Amino acid sequence: MFDKRLSLIAFASLLLLPLWGHQAQAQTTQQTLWTTQEAVRYAIKNSPDAQAAQHRIESAQADIKRAQAAFYPQLSVAGEYARTNNPMYSFGNILNQGVFSNSIDFNQPGLTDNLQLKALLAYRFYNGGSDQAGLDMAHHRQQATELQQQSLHSNLGYAVVRVFFTIVQAEETVQARKSAVASLAASLKVAQARFDEGDLLKEELLNLQVQHSLARENLIQTQHGLALARRGFLNLLGLTKGDPEIDLSGSTFQQVPDNPDFHQRPEIHAMKAVVASFEDGVRKSMAGYYPTADAFGSYQVDKGYELDEGSGNSWLAGVRVNMSLFNGHQTGAEVEQARAKLAEAKKQLHKMELSYNLEIEEAVLGLEQAEKRIQVTSQMVESAVESARLSRARFKEGLLLSSELIDTENRLTDVKVRNALANAEHRIAVADVRRAAGLMQYPE
Repeated sequence: MFDKRLSLIAFASLLLLPLWGHQAQAQTTQQTLWTTQEAVRYAIKNSPDAQAAQHRIESAQADIKRAQAAFYPQLSVAGEYARTNNPMYSFGNILNQGVFSNSIDFNQPGLTDNLQLKALLAYRFYNGGSDQAGLDMAHHRQQATELQQQSLHSNLGYAVVRVFFTIVQAEETVQARKSAVASLAASLKVAQARFDEGDLLKEELLNLQVQHSLARENLIQTQHGLALARRGFLNLLGLTKGDPEIDLSGSTFQQVPDNPDFHQRPEIHAMKAVVASFEDGVRKSMAGYYPTADAFGSYQVDKGYELDEGSGNSWLAGVRVNMSLFNGHQTGAEVEQARAKLAEAKKQLHKMELSYNLEIEEAVLGLEQAEKRIQVTSQMVESAVESARLSRARFKEGLLLSSELIDTENRLTDVKVRNALANAEHRIAVADVRRAAGLMQYPE
């Protein structure tokens, strides 16, 4: 028997092996070349935050269905079987089964049993507007949840663009550091040749060797920063493994919005929906001052077996009105609490408007600064490249000290890094303006 089970397991494994292999390949094969729009689209679809937001929307939709249940009648059925010799219950069973006779002793009706089947129908047609207010509240909360999802997508898109161009800046910085290492290595060879010929002091040679080592250390640190940026990029996309490469040439440049305005941000509209839900909450709590009215009906079947032919059917229908005259000021406290929450939400909305107004002003100023920095750093790079070329030639001819050459090389590396940072910050600043204005990075 054991051998047969092993054979079956082995056979099933052979059948499922292609499927497992396909799944394993799908898990290990991931996209490696990314443009900004592809990265944003992937993050919005696969990020854990985005997926959690979708589940919150589904929960809000379930709340609406639960609130809508109050507008439907409630139908239930029940059944029970019991035996008793209790005079009151036995006499009730006799009456319900329709087997009463004058020979029955009211004090000792005897042993009876009863199988009871009952259907109940109830409908509340008025409760002071509480059900409608609850439904409106659920709709506004769903609206707020959907707008919060839009806000999350906007912020997630900005975060992806930010880390994307952080990687671009880090790659350009790495190239600048590599160029510095290569330039110093070439100058070090020249210095070594001059030293061997007795045309250079050993101190000058040692200065270049130290600077070359410092440049290599700076390159290692920059490469480490690039690796961290790539890991952060994968984390935003909801991935754990991979070696992402940036496709800058295929990335679409975002447009700078004309006259950006924070009033269109989804966070503002979401908070307005929250305020509306608290207004519904005030209406719902005030419903406690009004009566409730219910219609009800039931149909009941009673069947006994101790008494021959004991069976009977009955129905009941009516209307019930309830009015709470005093409940210890509970309703008043609930109304006060609901109004306090509404007032707090309105103040939070005002605070958000002030905060987002400041954000958009800062974003616009940041973009203006980034544009000016690009112009300045681009000119700095041109000048530094030419200065470094001339300095290397003079050092080769023995007309320049190693310390002066080191200063020139450091300035060249510094302006290249500054230019790379300015270019990256410009793209990030554009994305920040779009985020502050409540726009998606890529509307499609």
